[in-house]
Amino acid sequence: MEILKENKLNVKTTLLLSFGFFASTLAWSVYNAYVPLILNGFISSTMLVGLIMVIDNVFGVIFQPLFGKLSDNTRTRFGRRMPYIFIGLPICAVAFAVIPYMNIPHMNSLIGLIAVIIVFTFVMSAWRTPVVSLMPDLTPGPLRSQANGIVNLMGGLGGVFAFLVGGILFNFWESRTGDGYPLPFMFTSVMMLLALVVLALFVREPKQAYIHDNKPEEKVKLFQLQLNKDEKKSLFLILAGIFFWFTGYNAIETFFTLYATNTLFMTEGNASITLAIFSLTFLVFAVPAGFIGAKIGRKKAIMIGLAGLVILFMPLIFIANEWVTRIVLFLGGFSWAMVNINSLPMVVRLSGANKIGTFIGYYYFFSFLSQIISPVLFGLIRDLVGHYRVLFLYANIAFVLAIVVLVFVRHGEDEPDTTSAVQVLDEMGD
Repeated sequence: MEILKENKLNVKTTLLLSFGFFASTLAWSVYNAYVPLILNGFISSTMLVGLIMVIDNVFGVIFQPLFGKLSDNTRTRFGRRMPYIFIGLPICAVAFAVIPYMNIPHMNSLIGLIAVIIVFTFVMSAWRTPVVSLMPDLTPGPLRSQANGIVNLMGGLGGVFAFLVGGILFNFWESRTGDGYPLPFMFTSVMMLLALVVLALFVREPKQAYIHDNKPEEKVKLFQLQLNKDEKKSLFLILAGIFFWFTGYNAIETFFTLYATNTLFMTEGNASITLAIFSLTFLVFAVPAGFIGAKIGRKKAIMIGLAGLVILFMPLIFIANEWVTRIVLFLGGFSWAMVNINSLPMVVRLSGANKIGTFIGYYYFFSFLSQIISPVLFGLIRDLVGHYRVLFLYANIAFVLAIVVLVFVRHGEDEPDTTSAVQVLDEMGD
């Protein structure tokens, strides 16, 4: 399998390796949409729900950098990253299918639910960084924004499956059994296993990924980086920006279904379907966002996206209307694509060939650190004010802080490339 070409992205292979990210995004989207609702049946405090929802983020902060570095140093006949995926993904699929059954009356156990959540979230943290590392492992620097666009296109597809198909399945199963939760979770587990089959059959890590195998690898501890002073400053500022914009995004992703059911008076299924609008437009704009970042610069693309989110979410601070919310989410998906697609390549640009997993670990350290703090902080704020309408004010403050930090970033760009977005989309259709 050949993907590492200087001037041309292998779209087919990028799509195939993206199934791992598809499985991860699908699972997390269903998890964030429905697990707060399941927990709300046990716990009345939004802050306590937020505390339980940060378990996955605590594991992400602790273990994702560790497993990223471990995968950098792993050598097997299957590659550096694939062993973690082969072991972790099926365990997660089984654990995920069990989660909603903790909500069935004869198995009604908060302790059992939390135990299954801990198993699922820990194992997810073991294979997420390795699966994300596949793309920069196999893609030249100037093409990583476009490749990340394709990877996130598949991730956006996972989000649409989670919210749209999951919402439809929820409504269907609830109308027949009175409990809509099991079917979306079971569907997700099956899709995760199908993604694993695709990876096992079609993705091979090429020999180019091991070009430094004969050189003893340098022991690198967290933030003991081989960068000059200006590069270190830019790296820390990029990571701070990642912290702030994921603080805003995670609050919306985690609490939107509660916002929609309590403020807009939607059903749980319709709230999930509404959130799918955001994922759908993110999906549509994923590849163009990577192309734009490669052409105008990743930093500029991210700042345009953040400014767009602030402007779009401003009306929702004052207006609680179902259709206004849907329109804002429709447009917001385009802006979020500009931010999300171009951020990971900025971090990876500062890494060496042997440290891609380690630097992606830094990326997830800060994104998951924000996701530890944000649900608890917003939950506390919501408990104090007594309503969910503060959600979009909270998110906008976080996005503005990210813009301020990003202004001072000076590194993280590659040389412009000549790849056409139309060419990439044409190849995807072939």
